[in-house]
Formats: sequence, C-alpha cells, structure tokens
Amino acid sequence: MVLSPARLAAATSNVLAKTFGDGVADLRPVPRVLIDRGPHRNVYRMHGLAEELSGPAVLLVPPLAAPALCFDLRRGCSLAEHLVDSGRQTYLVDYGDVSFSDRGIGVEHWVEEVLPRAIRRVSEDAGGQPVHIVSWCLGGIFSLLVAADQQDLPIESIVTIAAPFDFTAIPLVAPVRPLIELTGGWLLTPVYRVLGSAPAAVVSRVFRATGINKEITKPLAILAHLDDKDFLAQIEAVDHFMDNMVAYPGRTFGQLYHRFFRTNDLANGGVALGGRTISLSKVAVPTLVIAGEGDGIAPKRAVARLPELLENALDVRFEVAPGGHLGVLTGRRARATTWRHIDEFHAVYAPFTRSSS
Repeated sequence: MVLSPARLAAATSNVLAKTFGDGVADLRPVPRVLIDRGPHRNVYRMHGLAEELSGPAVLLVPPLAAPALCFDLRRGCSLAEHLVDSGRQTYLVDYGDVSFSDRGIGVEHWVEEVLPRAIRRVSEDAGGQPVHIVSWCLGGIFSLLVAADQQDLPIESIVTIAAPFDFTAIPLVAPVRPLIELTGGWLLTPVYRVLGSAPAAVVSRVFRATGINKEITKPLAILAHLDDKDFLAQIEAVDHFMDNMVAYPGRTFGQLYHRFFRTNDLANGGVALGGRTISLSKVAVPTLVIAGEGDGIAPKRAVARLPELLENALDVRFEVAPGGHLGVLTGRRARATTWRHIDEFHAVYAPFTRSSS
C-alpha cells in the first residue's frame, strides 16, 4: 500500500506522538469536584468550562471492577463530556480501589448503601431535582435493584447499557456451566475465598479474552491505520481503560457467581439479598435498555430479557446499537447511536431548555 503525501505526513506525526510524546489520545478527564465521600463511594459533580450547568441531574453509575473512566474514556468519546456539553448537571459515582480487607463486602453494600446515598446526595446538590441514572453493565443491574428495593428514592428514569439479565445467554459462561453444575458451584469458590477477591489482573484478562480476535489482529489494524489519529486514539484509550481494572471483593464475587451466573436468578425477575427478595417487577420508573450488537459479555439475547421483567415500569424502551461491551457505551460509533438513543429518551423524561444568555 502506497500512502499519499498527506496520509504519510499524518502517519509520521502519529508515530512520533506515540513513540516520543504522550500518545495521540486526549485522556484529560472532564473537570469535576468531589461532593460526597464514603466507603467505596466518591461522588463527583462534573462541569464544563464555559457555563454553569442547570439542566436535569444525571448520575453515571459504573459496574464493579471496571474503572469509572468508562464514562469518560477520552475527549470526543466521553459520554460524560457529551452530557456536560448538552447542559445537563452530570454526576459520577466512583467506587475506588478494592483491597483484601474488603473481602467481606457483599452486593448489599452497593444496593443498600453506596448507590442510595449517592442518589440522595446528587438530588440534594442539584437543588432537590430527581435523578436520571445512566448505567453500564453491572451498574445497570445494581441501579434497577436499588429502584425496585427503595422506591422512595428520587429516581426519575434509568438507562441501562450492556446490562445482562439472562446469564445462560452469555457465551463466556456456557462452556463451564456443566462443570459448575457438576461441582455444585464449587468450581471457583475456593479461589476467591483464598484470594479474598477476583483480582484486577484476572478481570482484565477475562475482559480482553472476550475480544480475543481483535487482540490478535490489533497490531495489523494499527499498521493499517497509522494515518488515522482517531482510530489510534481509541485503541490507546481502551488500553488505558484495561490497565486500570479493579478487583471484585471476594463475597461480592461469590454472590455474583452463585446467584447470577450459576442459578440465573435475575432471569426469573428477582434476587435474594439481605434476607429478602428484590423483585424487578417493582421498578416503576421509565427505563431505556440498550444492547450491543457485537457484545460478547452481555449479548443482545441476555440484555433483551430485561424489558420482559419490567412489567410495571411506566415506559420500557429497547434499542440495539453497534459495538462490543465497551464499544456500545463509548466507541466511535456510539456518538451517533447509543448517545442519540439516550438523548431522545431524555428529551421525553428529562427535558429542559438551555438559557440563551
């Protein structure tokens, strides 16, 4: 392949930036200020540089293990930046690091403490406004469990992106399910009990394994796109994301393993937690469910189970957008697909008019 002079110049500039500079991706986070802190709960208000935000309050809820920068991957591919630029009061909850001392923390901690406190604090900071949740993966599962369990919380609407609710439909689980059943679910139990967690390095490797074809062909793809700064920046940002994975607390991982993966409780509409069963049929708020067309961790069929379970929600919308598990949230095509679906949903349930002053 012979490059034109313009493309050759672009490729040379990109190679120099990656080799001798800070890279080609703009990884500067959206400006933010800490407004609340607690055990595994750092709540930030994000803000723009040009004006004070006054629109509806939107809380970004990440999953466990994946860093909260999933919502702020890089400039141009940051959902947080997009929401702030639209004028919405945008907030982010960050769970921080997980250590061996956290091994006894269970799912209850996030469903009963972390997210309810974050939601109330965001509402308070936004002048008493109700909160519109936008969540990814396990963050979506937790958000819906919170909405079902504590209906007095000021939650106005929920968006879930790539949140699986039928774990039998996940290819990653299917090959080991017979062995899990044969061992009565004890296949992984000794491992996470001894380690006190599912280590961050393991989480990162599993995440990469779901896109093994792309990992194998990545060097060739980079060579073929040396003149495409946006393409290289996305790969660089995703690598940065992967390098910042966090561990799962041991008890939390055990609950996810036994109740979600092994017994598939969520597909039946509820989960036993804290001595009670939380039923998704109690979710009353409008909900937008988005699945990734090429998602190997939360495939479309696993996500599509959710709308069937939200029988009492005011409105349930289901959309499919291009991209894998991370790509559907913050890939280069998400700007015109996933984010557009969110904007259209918010235009109905979180409308506002920006001041012209």
